[in-house]
Amino acid sequence: MNKKLLLQRRSLLLAAAVTATLTLAGCATRSPSLAEAPPVVFVHGNGDTAALWQTTVWRFESNGWPRERLHAIDVPYPLSRDDDSKAQPGRTSSAEHMAYLKAEVDKVLKATGARQVVLVGNSRGGNAIRNYIYNGGGDKTVSHAILGGTPNHGVWAIPGFREGNEFSGTGPFLMGLNAPKNAAGDEVSGPVKWMTIRSDNNDKFAQPDGLWIGQKGKPTYVTAAGPELKGATNVVIPRIDHRETSYSPAAFEASYRFITGKAPQSTTIAAEKAVVLNGKITGQGVDPADPKTGNFSNNLPLAGAQLEVYATDPTTGARTGGALLRKTVGADGQWGPLTVPAGSPTEFVITAPGYATTHIYRSGFPRSSNIIHLRAERISDADKGAESVVTLTRPRGYLDPARDKMLLDGAVPVGVPSGAGAASTKIKPSGGVRPITAEFNGERVTGQTWPAAQGRVVMLEISQ
Repeated sequence: MNKKLLLQRRSLLLAAAVTATLTLAGCATRSPSLAEAPPVVFVHGNGDTAALWQTTVWRFESNGWPRERLHAIDVPYPLSRDDDSKAQPGRTSSAEHMAYLKAEVDKVLKATGARQVVLVGNSRGGNAIRNYIYNGGGDKTVSHAILGGTPNHGVWAIPGFREGNEFSGTGPFLMGLNAPKNAAGDEVSGPVKWMTIRSDNNDKFAQPDGLWIGQKGKPTYVTAAGPELKGATNVVIPRIDHRETSYSPAAFEASYRFITGKAPQSTTIAAEKAVVLNGKITGQGVDPADPKTGNFSNNLPLAGAQLEVYATDPTTGARTGGALLRKTVGADGQWGPLTVPAGSPTEFVITAPGYATTHIYRSGFPRSSNIIHLRAERISDADKGAESVVTLTRPRGYLDPARDKMLLDGAVPVGVPSGAGAASTKIKPSGGVRPITAEFNGERVTGQTWPAAQGRVVMLEISQ
């Protein structure tokens, strides 16, 4: 049985200091030197992309981890099936998800010459990690498994309710993974070292009420402790949301400590002198079950899409010169590499048939990255009559009105649900083409409004 030592520590959560409780077990191994740093493979969640790991990768690099030993996978079809046993266009089964992860791990092992990797997964990514370790040979190739916000006991555990779904706590997939591994009833086993990270009560997919699964007022039979696993190191960080269980500074700190046995030198991101960016342009499929939605997630390259990149003024969002890049992407969707001014805010403009001209504004990039993935957006019929359509989006976390300080066009966004349940909020500003600013917990992104009548949408993307 694992020995547990209860430690109190101060954890940096976003821009505020909060207290995190770390139950520390299984860390008695020798801390690796930087030369011995194991490859880390990051596995994103349901419907997400590798791009969400951008700041986490930067934090590892800022603590000396070699860039070539940090690999974020990009599942082509990242959404789970409604019923895991039944084929569904544009979605992956748990078995297909695991097979993709296994193939990616094999590539990393071959490229690095390492014997084992560390796996770090958010949400559904943890399902694939557990499946790979127990059913795909990962017990031999994985040294540490870190699961952030993974619904290990289900998003719901209602007997008879959607039990064929991968996220059912009473369904065959999770029941199989959670079967006791020893006489003590542990849900994990060696030689892999296991850690879970969860919120104390702010994870939308670990709630006793069925609000977020369309069953408001009905019990899910899941609690905030649902992501924990018996026998693992289980970390609880107050007020973080579902995505912050993996992508926040506090989650990085816990992960680094678990892998190395020591605290990182810093959870901040160290700036580089030369910043080179690259990534993939993707689109949106059409859900056969609901063709009008037009937002069916996939991570497939959008071949033929055109991209322009501009440096912008941090105060006005206006372009400060000509295009830094103009490119039509090929079959792989790769739009770079591009050297950008360090710390300079940036505008990415995507045009592609069937999509709105998408203007994505980002604050300055402190470091290089090859996972700056960009997604073309569609404009809904309801928005086509607007003067402008502007979305504040936060890919690495949710918007929590009770916790976060945020403004959009100088006002507190309305309609953002409580309980950290939405990652974006949209407004339709008037006033012609003009500056527009989003602020979130100290980060400021300023862009320009563009006319919706011209088929244009604006995305103000928060990095943190």
